[in-house]
Amino acid sequence: MAKGNILVVDDSKNVLMALEMLLSQEFDKVRCISGPNLLISELQANHYNLVLLDMNFKSGVNTGNEGIYWLQRIKESHPDISILMITAYGDVELAVKALKAGATDFVLKPWDNTKLLATVRSAIQLNISRKEIKDLRQKEKILKESINREEKSIIGTSPEFMNVLKTVEKVAGTDTSILITGENGTGKELIARRIHRLSNRNQELMVTVDMGAISESLFESELFGHVKGSFTDARENRTGKFELASKGTLFLDEIANLPPGSQMKLLAALQNREVTPVGSNIPLTVDIRLISATNRNLHEMVEKGLFREDLLYRINTIQIEIPPLRSRKKDIPVMAEYFLKKYSEKYNKAPISITGQAIEKFMKYAWPGNIRELEHTIEKAVILSESGSLKVSDFFTGSTTEVKTWEAPVKLEEMEEKMITMAIQSNSGNIKAAARQLGITRQTLYNKMKKFRIE
Repeated sequence: MAKGNILVVDDSKNVLMALEMLLSQEFDKVRCISGPNLLISELQANHYNLVLLDMNFKSGVNTGNEGIYWLQRIKESHPDISILMITAYGDVELAVKALKAGATDFVLKPWDNTKLLATVRSAIQLNISRKEIKDLRQKEKILKESINREEKSIIGTSPEFMNVLKTVEKVAGTDTSILITGENGTGKELIARRIHRLSNRNQELMVTVDMGAISESLFESELFGHVKGSFTDARENRTGKFELASKGTLFLDEIANLPPGSQMKLLAALQNREVTPVGSNIPLTVDIRLISATNRNLHEMVEKGLFREDLLYRINTIQIEIPPLRSRKKDIPVMAEYFLKKYSEKYNKAPISITGQAIEKFMKYAWPGNIRELEHTIEKAVILSESGSLKVSDFFTGSTTEVKTWEAPVKLEEMEEKMITMAIQSNSGNIKAAARQLGITRQTLYNKMKKFRIE
């Protein structure tokens, strides 16, 4: 039996009976309706690859206008579906008109069964190919973004960090849900990518979603997708992140920022392993490996009623806590050397070294911004360096107890980046509070964090 679901719309009971008998032996599903009034609702309620549509529904009328009208209605809501027009009148102009309006092909009554089946198979394959091409284009876009994203290495040999990597190796080969926790700047996304690379799903995509950057009104559209016309700006069908990540890994970053209503919808999708695009009644089965991340204590949020306990259990089969940089001091000199080499090459600087006194101060400093703060600190020092050796004064204030956090920046953009980093640090990673301190909206802050690659 060939793959494909077919909807037949014709006012002749004999035609419906004949087509149902012929097609039901060859294809997965054949549904017949005698008039077009229920056509759109039927397409919204069920998935079809092909519509066989009569061109005339009124006795004595053979202009084909009614069929063209319903053809256009179908194309408005389901632009990728294949449509075969059926008519008893072999009018070439009518056939051309239908094809220009978006019909896939044209069938004349009476038909030849062999030719009809061949035409139907081709039309269904066209629909399937369109869907595959659209999905491939979206996956290609995500893949290009992933390739173009600056690859960051996982650095560290300290016992605290090696315990993290051992856990990663143990769980990577399973499909269990993983929650990665840790302060901002500790490298949660890097660990998520390592898990994906070591998993059995590494030939498929890892799709990343920043939950804090999605408004509640767009949550379903972003994660579950939508159909054309389902809301004002839905100008075309959109594949959701769940469907894109199917067979691969879905990484939900900053999951603690999810509002209560969205938490319930996410839980339902994870429990049922299916999603329904906005504006559709057709659920889609998805097969994803879930990795989530947060810098907040979800157990405390559950106690305060801010996070669903059942959702926490669903996403937290295994929890991996990434230690802050101050707890893995052995890794600081190695990271410093790595970033020094990286940015010396990036900015075409002659080989630069860091004095032992500077490294000693690095080891004593708390690094509230963790690896990200260390990286930005060294990058800035390399940019401003005037000699081949970076000293304590190139990094620390006069008291030598903290990294320089507020000299006059080289550019206005650097000033903006520093203000954002400082606001996030001073508010312990609370994005809402940081945005309030900066006098901007939370969404604007997220946009700027993405611009400057601040995690």
